[in-house]
Amino acid sequence: MERFLCLDIGDKRIGVAVSDPFNSYALPVATYSRKNLKTDLAFMADLAKDKCATAFVCGLPVNFDGTPSVQTEKAKFFIEKLEETTGLKVYAVDERCTTVEAEETLIFQGKTREERKAVVDSLAAANILQGFLNDKKNKELK
Repeated sequence: MERFLCLDIGDKRIGVAVSDPFNSYALPVATYSRKNLKTDLAFMADLAKDKCATAFVCGLPVNFDGTPSVQTEKAKFFIEKLEETTGLKVYAVDERCTTVEAEETLIFQGKTREERKAVVDSLAAANILQGFLNDKKNKELK
């Protein structure tokens, strides 16, 4: 059975979410504060083992019109190193609007700016992963 660990990769933080054992829904896990590439990759490898993940899903930041950005290249580099480090498959998926959606959800819930900052990245990762799981399920039903 597959289990996915999802990363919303940023320059300072990485939001993390995991799929439930049946891949029905995504659960926010944590927001990781980045240190350096080697430490970040080791942390993600350990977390994947801890959560029994068999693959990663990583948000690929692109411009609103779908064209690549500087962040796209940074994310691709991290994804490449993540695959090399863990040996696990990494699915890169469009993450447009996921952080905005997460921020709006938290504002609607009445969270303060500080409260939002602490969880917005993991919630964005959960949004990315939920979209991936929904697409996967829809393809299986066809």
